[in-house]
Amino acid sequence: MQHCNIPIFIPHMGCPNQCVFCNQRSISGRKSFDVRTVREEIERALQTIPAEAEAEIAFFGGSFTGIDRDLMISLLRTAQDFVDAGRVSSIRLSTRPDYLSEEILGLLSRYSVRHIELGLQSMSDRVLAACRRGHTAKQARWACRAVKAAGFSLVGQMMIGLPESTPEEEEATAREICALGADAARIYPTVVFYDTPLCALAQAGDYTPLSCEEAAKRSARALRILCERGVPCIRIGLCASEELVSTETVYAGPNHPALGELVWNAYYFDEVRTLLAREKLLGRRVILSVPEKAYSKVIGQHRANLSRWYAETGTEICRVIADKKTNEIRVFPEEYRNLKEEQPCI
Repeated sequence: MQHCNIPIFIPHMGCPNQCVFCNQRSISGRKSFDVRTVREEIERALQTIPAEAEAEIAFFGGSFTGIDRDLMISLLRTAQDFVDAGRVSSIRLSTRPDYLSEEILGLLSRYSVRHIELGLQSMSDRVLAACRRGHTAKQARWACRAVKAAGFSLVGQMMIGLPESTPEEEEATAREICALGADAARIYPTVVFYDTPLCALAQAGDYTPLSCEEAAKRSARALRILCERGVPCIRIGLCASEELVSTETVYAGPNHPALGELVWNAYYFDEVRTLLAREKLLGRRVILSVPEKAYSKVIGQHRANLSRWYAETGTEICRVIADKKTNEIRVFPEEYRNLKEEQPCI
């Protein structure tokens, strides 16, 4: 069944902390918030969702469990009305690890909250401190375990390219997210917004924003860990909006409209390179057989992976077969010309 979130953005409400990377007005795409408009916003969104789809109301953009208690309950009750009417299936929310307690989790359990997303960002105390995150990795671990123990689905959000962060620490964060029982994850390469401490650091030369290429490579390393451990990555990169792509909002960093695709391209580049080495076919002319649904991700945007495999390994992909009947990538020497083509690529 198709799943659709109805996002309700709550910009920076409930979060007095100022992380170096955070400009909630830009991230949420919303400069003000009026709880009275939430019901109308949900009604409008429902008109665009197919009747057969599963809809979920999602409170994003701020630290939901840190906002004024009466406001939080009012929002939960509004969402619950739609659940009780059978118009949406459940409620999703995002918050910080240090804004959870057993009491808050007990309150949330009175409503149809299914998914709790935690902005973990990093599991390195050194990186968290550099980002002025305001919580420790120990608090993040407690929050993850508490969410699972309370019976909620856990989504771990992590960031790539934070100040002081290394690819090895990002991989360690991905492994911890899996080990702590996450049911899904999101990967956010760091974008530098104007009017943030991170922007000031970048302008002073004390922080180097990631390029799209570097962000894709580092994100792909974290993505591989999630995939190997069976944790779905439900989002890579910030959601698209006019403000997020505006040069008036973003100072620097990997704010590419197809960043998720670039990360998957990098992921499959490494997958095929590893397979070529294992089958001792590096530097040969070969045929690739790939799952049809992964076809575009494997060959890359504008067939970039085909060129890159040749440039970096001397391997010429002379034919690609999109196979409808498999979820595996296979590679064969060019001599295997009798392979049936489901959908020829080149």
